[in-house]
Amino acid sequence: MSSTLLIHQAVLCAYQDLKEVSDKPRSDAQMLLANILGKTHTWIMTHPEAELNFREKEDYFHSLSRYKSGEPLPYVLGWWEFFGRRFNINESVLIPRPETEHIVEHAIRFLLANPSKRSALDIGTGSGCIAVTLLDEFEDLQITATDISYSALKLARDNAVKFGVESRLRLSQMDLTIAITGLFDLIFANLPYIPTASLENLKVARNEPLIALNGGEDGLSLIKQLLKDIPRLLVPEGCALLELEAGTGERVLEVARADIAKADFRLIQDLAGHDRVLAIEYDES
Repeated sequence: MSSTLLIHQAVLCAYQDLKEVSDKPRSDAQMLLANILGKTHTWIMTHPEAELNFREKEDYFHSLSRYKSGEPLPYVLGWWEFFGRRFNINESVLIPRPETEHIVEHAIRFLLANPSKRSALDIGTGSGCIAVTLLDEFEDLQITATDISYSALKLARDNAVKFGVESRLRLSQMDLTIAITGLFDLIFANLPYIPTASLENLKVARNEPLIALNGGEDGLSLIKQLLKDIPRLLVPEGCALLELEAGTGERVLEVARADIAKADFRLIQDLAGHDRVLAIEYDES
C-alpha cells in the first residue's frame, strides 16, 4: 500500500473484504470512514480525492478489522440511529431496532391524546433510546427507567445528557419493577423475549448481551412477570406497551387477559404484518 490513501481508494480496498459480512459493503465502508473523519456520509461520497493522514488510516483499518471479524457495525461505530436520533451504543446494550420504534409511535399518540398524563415508566431501558426519544418529544414528560445492568444505565444517562433531558429521567438499577412504587400514566418495555433454546442458533446472541435477549424457557418469562405487576403500577385509563417477538402475540394476549381485569387489549402489527406490540389500556385500578 502506498503512503498516500485517498477516500475513494480507502472505500475500494475495503469493498471486497466487507462483501463477506455485509450486503451493502460500499455504504458500510463509507459509514466507517465518515465516523473516523467526523464527517457525514454525504461528505465522504462527494470528496473522493480527500487524503487520509496516518492516524486516520490506522483507525479506519482497525474499524474494518473489527467489523470483518463479526462485530456488529453499531458497536464498531459507537452509535446507531433510532427514531431520527443518533444514540451512543456499546456492547452492554441491545442495538436499537426499527421494530422498537412502534412503541415510540404509539406512546406519542397516547401522550398527544392525553395531555395531562405525563409520568412514564421504562422497564429494561438499555441504551435509553425509547425514554430519551419521548423526553425529547415532550418537554413536560417525566420518566423513571430501570435496568438490571449498571453499564446500561450509565449509557442511558450519557444519552439523556446528550439530548439535554437528564433532569427529567430517573434511573434505577433493579430487576424489572421489584422496587418501584407509585403509579404511572404510561408504562413501556422491550424485555428479552427469545426462548433460551433458540439463542444457540442466533447470530445476534453471539454479539449482543445475553441478558438483553434471554426470555427464559418459553421466551415469555419476564413478560409474564411484568404483566402481573401492571395493575399495581398503572393508573386508571393509563397505557402499557410491550414489545413482543413475532408469533407470540396471541399467547401473550391470553396471559394478559388472565392477569389484568377490566382492560382493553390490542395487538399492534409491524410493517411485515407480525404482532409486535401489545397495548394495554387500563380501565380500573
